[in-house]
Amino acid sequence: MTTLLVAATGGHLSELHHLLPRLDVGERCWATFDSPQSRSLLEGEDVVFVPPAESRELVGTFRQYLVARGLVRRHRFARVISTGSAIAVAFFVPATASGIECLYIESATRTSGPSLTGRLVSRLPRTRLYTQHASWAGGRWCYGGSIFDAFLAAPRPRPRPVRRVVVTLGQQPKYAFPRLLHRLVEIIPPAVDVLWQVGDTRIDPMPPGARRDVPPAELDQAMRAADVVVAHAGVGSALGAMRAGQRAICVPRRQSHHEQIDDHQVELAAELDGRGLVFAREADSVGAQDLDLAAAWSVVPDAHTPPFRFLPPSA
Repeated sequence: MTTLLVAATGGHLSELHHLLPRLDVGERCWATFDSPQSRSLLEGEDVVFVPPAESRELVGTFRQYLVARGLVRRHRFARVISTGSAIAVAFFVPATASGIECLYIESATRTSGPSLTGRLVSRLPRTRLYTQHASWAGGRWCYGGSIFDAFLAAPRPRPRPVRRVVVTLGQQPKYAFPRLLHRLVEIIPPAVDVLWQVGDTRIDPMPPGARRDVPPAELDQAMRAADVVVAHAGVGSALGAMRAGQRAICVPRRQSHHEQIDDHQVELAAELDGRGLVFAREADSVGAQDLDLAAAWSVVPDAHTPPFRFLPPSA
C-alpha cells in the first residue's frame, strides 16, 4: 500500500526528501505546496499540490485540511509520514480519524523540544513521534536518528583561493536579514564572483546582481562550483550546502532583530558547528578570515549512515 509523505516547502520538504532513502518507503505519494523547489525535488514523483499557508495561519491550514480529508477518503494509505510544519496537522487529523497510522518526525532545527506543530500532533491518536535529537527524547518522543548523520567534514587536499562565493539567505516571506547582507558586502573582496540570493532582504545600495529567488537547480550547481557558501541557518540551506560538498559559514537569524519567529536557527547553527559540518558565526562578526577557513574544508557523504529507526507500533 501507498505511504503518503507530507511536508511544507522549504526546510521541511528538504528534510523529508533527504531522509527518504533511510525510511524504507516503497510506493509513495507526496503532498506539499507548488513551488520551484517542490517541482525540482519531486520531478517524476506522484505529487498532490496543496494550498500554501503561512506559519500559524488557521484559515490556510483549514483549506489544507479540506484537501487532506478528500485525499484520505479517495485513497487507501498505509501510513502518513511528515516533517511538518502545520500541514502535518491538516493531514494527520483526517488520517487518524480514518484509522491510518501517522508518523511525525520533528524538524532537526528543534534541538531542545518539539515545535508547536509537534505539540499539536502529539495529542492525536495513532500518532508516533520522533525527534532527531537524542537529548530530548523521552515519553512518547523517540530518537530515530538525524538527517545530519549522513555527512562528515573533511579538509580539502590543497588550499583553495576564494574566487567564487554563494550567499543564500533563504526565501522566507516577511523576514529579512539586512545585518548579514551589510556585513558580507563589507568583507567580500570586490574581485570575488558572488551569487547573491537574498529573498526579501533589502539594503541600500543592494549588491550588484542580487536576486530574490534562484531556481533550485541553478543554486545547487552554483554551490557545487563555489569556493565558499555563506547561508542563513535554515535547515534547507544548510542541507543544500552539505549536499553540494560545502562546509558553509552558517549565520543564524535572531528573533531579537525581528529576523525570525524564534531562535531555532541559533540552536541549529550550534548543533551543526558542534558536529563540524558548518562554521557558525554571528551576522555582525563574520570576517574575511572565515571565508579562507571555509574554503579549506568540504563535506562528504558518510558511507555508513544507518536507517532512520522507526519503532514498531507496540514499542
